[in-house]
Parts: sequence; structure tokens; C-alpha cells
Amino acid sequence: MFHLARHLKSADHAVTTDTSRSRRRASGGSAGAGGDSQLAGLFNAWVVNWAQMYDCRLDVGRVPDLLALVEREDDAEAWNELGYRLILEHDLLSPASLAALPWLVRLAAGSMKARHLAGAIMERAASHHDGDELLAGSSEVIIELGALLDRHLQSRPADYLVTFRALLAVREQYHWANVLGDFGDDFYELPCPHCAAEVTIAIGDYGRYTAIRDWELGDTDRRDLRPSPAEDLSGVGRWMYEIAVRDGEDALAEGICHLFGKAECPSCASVFTIADEYEAANCPVLR
Repeated sequence: MFHLARHLKSADHAVTTDTSRSRRRASGGSAGAGGDSQLAGLFNAWVVNWAQMYDCRLDVGRVPDLLALVEREDDAEAWNELGYRLILEHDLLSPASLAALPWLVRLAAGSMKARHLAGAIMERAASHHDGDELLAGSSEVIIELGALLDRHLQSRPADYLVTFRALLAVREQYHWANVLGDFGDDFYELPCPHCAAEVTIAIGDYGRYTAIRDWELGDTDRRDLRPSPAEDLSGVGRWMYEIAVRDGEDALAEGICHLFGKAECPSCASVFTIADEYEAANCPVLR
């Protein structure tokens, strides 16, 4: 995958008024909420050939019409149609999905619906067989989206977890972007790496433990989890923890320490790192 994380702090790319006006004339629309940006790349909103970008209903041309409509007004029906034309069955993307990103990012600063849809597209980007090439062409757009999402997180929004997951996807952490919960009632199923027993990991209000799940008896032979000390976290776990702490999301930060901590298998008593084994067992295959 192409690498964006190290560039996120340089996401704001202002352009001159004259350039903005020429772009608006070329597109026949306004610049949208959040100001103008240099949306360079293969899927630049100003140069994309929509006649070649079929959507999830195998149509061409409908997506740009809908985008133009929601830019003019917050039309609930248009947003709903965009949702199922850009994401099939809540999972798969089409060329139009990735082509729509620059337009959605332009609207995202002033539109929760645009921000959520752009984030949902990013979370599913790894499933698209041409995802690397298509996303690489819109790298500046994705960097800008990451900066916007990070600013939004710092406002302590009601949609914090949705935004947090979208930012994980921008940083190419597609697996965690799709599975991370709020640790209110989260369960992770994985095979023990030593004895292959199916182990349930619970992190939430009901407890923080490993167990063997029995559909009649419930979670049996529970063992307490061993959370990682914050100073021992590294990589994406450390980044997730630091963002959560920065934003005052204490429950999320505590859950991350447990998720990236260790667990004891109830069957063989071996100890393993939860996040490593869960990611190895469930990480999506890039096609």
C-alpha cells in the first residue's frame, strides 16, 4: 500500500482565489464547505471521466449528478442513493466510489454525511482489486481527509468512534478500522496460536477476560486479561492510545491497552498478544 501517515500533518493545501474561480467555472459548481484545496491525482474531482466510472448499480453518470445535488442542498434521498451506489451491501466498492472521494472530502468539513461516506469508502478500500493504484492517484485528497478527521476528533464529537475508525483507514489500518468497537460490550473470537482452541476475548462492561464459549453454559473457564502498560505500547496500538488520551476518551484508551495486551488460553494456559493473533487470523486479503 502507498504510505500516507507520515504526511497527515501537511494536509491543508490552500490555493489562490483565481485558481479556485477557474476550477468552479470548469466544474459548474461551487467550491463547497471547508474551503478550496489542491485535489490532485487520477481521481481529481475536476478531471475525472465519469463516463468510465460505473457505480455499484453498474450505472455511469448518476453519481456526479447526486454529488452536485447534495452540494447544493442537504437532500436526504440523494444521500441515501449515494450510499448504495458507492458502497454495495455495506462492503464492496466500485470505481465511482473512489472517484467520488475528492468531491466528498470537499464537502466533509461542513457535512457529517459527506464525512461519514468518505470514511466508509476508505474503510473498504482494501477490498477493491485496484485499490492501491486508484487511491495512490488521490493521495493528497486522502491526506486532507485525514487532517479533517483529526481536527474533528479534537472537538469531542458525538460520532467520535465513527471518525476514529475512518482515520484508522486513512492511515491504512483497514483491519482495525473495520472491527474496532467502543469497548462497551466487545468480543473477539480467535484460535489459540499454541493449541488452536477457539478462544473468546471479552473487553467491555461484562468483564475483560478470555474464555471458552459454550452456547448453553456461556463463557466458561474465564481468565483475566493482562493489559499492556501504556509505555509498552508500540506501532498502531500506541498511536490509537495516544489519540484517545489526547481527546479524553478514557474508556477507549483503557480498552486499547487490553486489546494490545496479553491473554491466557483457558485450554493450554499459554499466553499470547491479543491484537497480534486477532489481526493474523482476520486481516483482510488485499486482492
